Amino acid sequence: QVQLVESGGRLVQAGGSLRLSCAASGSPFSLLTMGWFRQAPGKEREFVAAITRSGALSDYADSVKGRFTISRDKTMNTVYLQMNSLKPEDTAVYYCAADLTVREVLVRTPRLYDYWGQGTQVTVSS
Repeated sequence: QVQLVESGGRLVQAGGSLRLSCAASGSPFSLLTMGWFRQAPGKEREFVAAITRSGALSDYADSVKGRFTISRDKTMNTVYLQMNSLKPEDTAVYYCAADLTVREVLVRTPRLYDYWGQGTQVTVSS
């Protein structure tokens, strides 16, 4: 069983930055492909970013490309989401997710991820 705990969400002004963290436990971190998703009120959960087991490759939604950066620290068993130039439309609950399946590509579909954190609220004021 994998446990994921997100932190770092808060209220921030438009144009500001935040770094979200997700600490993983219960499984060797090197076996986990990690992703970040978000869900705004009344909307479906959407893909934000993902990173391979090694950290060598990453993928981003078009809406965040160039502003957000996903990274992972194997010594801390933690994945990060650095968010810069935040916009009000980035307001959502952000979720960390882990994919145990060995795949050739990073996936963006929420149902393909095996474990989820509880979420952390990010609110961007205009």
